[in-house]
Amino acid sequence: MRLTCLLLLLTGVSASAQTWPVLKHYQGQQTYKIAMPIGGIGTGNISVGGNGQWRDVEIMNKPGIGFYGAVTPKQAPCFLIFTQDAKGVKRSKALLGPIPPNEYAGSEGSNTPSHGLPRFSTSSFDAAYPFATVNLQDNDMPVIVKLKTFNPFIPGDADASGIPVAVIRYQVTNTTNGLLDIAIAGSMDNFIGMDGYRAEFSLFNRSVVPLGTNKNRNTFKNTPKLAGIYMTSDSVDKDASTYGTIALTTSNANKDRQISYRTEMDTRGWGSNIADMWNDFTDDGIYQNKTFPDKINDPRGALAVKLKLKPHETKEIEFLLTWNFPNRKDWEDKVTIGNYYSNNYTDAWDVAEKTLPKLPQLERKTLDFVNTLVNSSYPLAVKEAALFNASTLRSQTTFRNKEGYFFGWEGVFNNVGSCYGNCTHVWNYEFASPFLFGDLAKRMREVEYKYALWNDGLMSFRVSLPLKQESNWKGAAADGQMGSIMRVYREWQLSGDDNFLKDTWPGVKKALAFAWINGGWDADKDGVMEGCQHNTMDIEYYGPNPEIEFWYLGALKASAAMASYLKDSEFEKTCNSLFENGSKWTDANLFNGKYYIQKVQPVNSEKDIATGLKIGMGAKDLKNPDFQIGEGCLVDQLAGQNMALVCGLGYLANPDHIKTALKSIIQYNSVKTFGDRFNNMRSYALGNEPGLLITAYPDLSKRPAIPLSYGDEAWTGLEYTAATGLYYQDMDTEALKVISDVRGRYDGYKRNPFNEEECGNHYVRAMASWSAIPAISKFQYSAVDGSFAITSKPGTYFWSNGYAWGSAVVSLKNKTRSVIIKVHHGDIKLNTIALASGSKLPGTGLLTEGQQKSFVFN
Repeated sequence: MRLTCLLLLLTGVSASAQTWPVLKHYQGQQTYKIAMPIGGIGTGNISVGGNGQWRDVEIMNKPGIGFYGAVTPKQAPCFLIFTQDAKGVKRSKALLGPIPPNEYAGSEGSNTPSHGLPRFSTSSFDAAYPFATVNLQDNDMPVIVKLKTFNPFIPGDADASGIPVAVIRYQVTNTTNGLLDIAIAGSMDNFIGMDGYRAEFSLFNRSVVPLGTNKNRNTFKNTPKLAGIYMTSDSVDKDASTYGTIALTTSNANKDRQISYRTEMDTRGWGSNIADMWNDFTDDGIYQNKTFPDKINDPRGALAVKLKLKPHETKEIEFLLTWNFPNRKDWEDKVTIGNYYSNNYTDAWDVAEKTLPKLPQLERKTLDFVNTLVNSSYPLAVKEAALFNASTLRSQTTFRNKEGYFFGWEGVFNNVGSCYGNCTHVWNYEFASPFLFGDLAKRMREVEYKYALWNDGLMSFRVSLPLKQESNWKGAAADGQMGSIMRVYREWQLSGDDNFLKDTWPGVKKALAFAWINGGWDADKDGVMEGCQHNTMDIEYYGPNPEIEFWYLGALKASAAMASYLKDSEFEKTCNSLFENGSKWTDANLFNGKYYIQKVQPVNSEKDIATGLKIGMGAKDLKNPDFQIGEGCLVDQLAGQNMALVCGLGYLANPDHIKTALKSIIQYNSVKTFGDRFNNMRSYALGNEPGLLITAYPDLSKRPAIPLSYGDEAWTGLEYTAATGLYYQDMDTEALKVISDVRGRYDGYKRNPFNEEECGNHYVRAMASWSAIPAISKFQYSAVDGSFAITSKPGTYFWSNGYAWGSAVVSLKNKTRSVIIKVHHGDIKLNTIALASGSKLPGTGLLTEGQQKSFVFN
């Protein structure tokens, strides 16, 4: 069977008459760095730039930031428009906005994609992920054009949100008083086999030249639903991750539209491939298909759709980009593990055939989700941070193997993944998947407990592929392992899946008990971690510290709750005892009156450290260890506490101390202008940008000579973590400033709003931003007992549990509060409804999709 990838262009009336929401508007310089990924969960994507440029083609199982699906940028995928008025005046341009001035210069002139094509003079960008609109205008053109693009994104439905498709529409308005002929064409090289990863240096100027295409061919196909260019390659290795096909097609539904195409271009002369594409189309908006004796490895295809526009009339031409590249490889790019999405389609044409009839419903559901969130009472910056960072779920950072397990790098570099293996201490901070796609979060927990957990209870914080029991690499992260236990509790509560809990419980007990082994994290079994603790700072802590201790306390409390439910009374008793002792000890010994500190406890030798705990990136002198926090104020000292509050586990230490520590983080870790600070590491905040420093020392004399590894950096994921803690303490002003400061750095001019970096692009930890949603709304839901809690503060709040989602409208009139709960997707068990202030009412049992129920609290 031939496996395929399809670039599908469909004409027709918009699938939905609904107006697309706009959460953020960008114009001018603020569009320069925009690249919004368009693609499904685990499918790869292509990004749309702020000026409408199609860029960062990443559909072949690897990152491709800076790759344009062509050997040279001038051959990048592009769309063109042709117009002709009643007097015969013809005008043509690429459907692109201006080139940013900083991309003008180069050793051979501009190297920006499609740099030689005429463009519209102005453009702006409207976004409410996954919806993007690029507005194009030019006084010399008789039309206004909007590029509208999205991919279905429906929380609770990972399959519908994991379709390898980009919906692309060009909405054209005739601004004249006369009749216009218009045509829109899409054109791209057949780049099968070439993903931008394999390349060579040009002998002429040492520029990087992508490799991989091999006797690729284009064919015109016509089926009852679709017609177009079908791009194939029989010579690319069929086992390669780059093997598939591409097509450019259009729907047969609109008989008033003339379809024309080219399967190849004249390649004689310099740059003739592009010249032939342009000249043939701009003559009359109709392509005349031709063949040529000389064949190249990456022939260019094109498709045009021509129609008439009455004066001031608006019509849309709809495009779909679909693909199917089934041969995803493992972390080391050696063994094929497959793609889950490819199970659902025989090839990319099949993707188009199956998606087309479902598209109206998919769009309506996506719009319902986005509108429900956008119209909620959350601050703009909070909605932007949560929604825009959710795009990481559909970047090359994440994928699903053939069996449907969910995996993720920590992030991605331009051409390769960054830091493999579902890293537990990074995914600790991520809240988008559990609250939007609960099944994916559960599948990740299954990987941790089926394949990363060793028989002795050590959980490898990086899991190997292909999957097998007891991962190839044996190294534990204290925060990641304890956090994983809390995440099991979270996934169980949100799903109500008792079978999941029962299957995972033996592993949870092993993972927790591993802390108590000789030379372990809590070898004396007193509820306090004193041992060698590898962690998300990529070093080891020696001695009790808040960052790890709160994860441990959370794991103990979560384990006690799970043990109680499963009637494992002895283990419940053990966990409760350790929690009580550890919590009291932490307040008595680590809280210094302002925040929680570390008590450094060196070890005599590596013999005192259990196998697998010391990874080797930290201190060499164990008797005087470097990279410790000491008396510093750590920005995420309460990360485990945050998780406990999100999960409904409550406080892990004295609530007054928690609030004081958060106030201290704002007091000591806030930096007004990072450009005034020395930083010998990575810079994520520069110049006059404000933010939160990872580690601050109110008394500089207490700062270690060799301080914490990343202490002078600012990570967005940790800033969001601090903001969430502030929201739980009702310190809304401080919390909003933290989030606004982060999003101010990702303003489209300085950085891409859809790509928060850390160790790589589209970094997982930034999805901590979603935790601000339940923190503000005080949303708590347990599918186990059917309890639903929401804030008593009047407003409209989006809520979700990973399987269902909807809105909760809280109102106050004459001292009487009412709550209207509406389910937009899925169903929830609603046995009790409570306000965060403490009032509680009986529920109604099952509340299904489309239903709503009002509750009045007197």
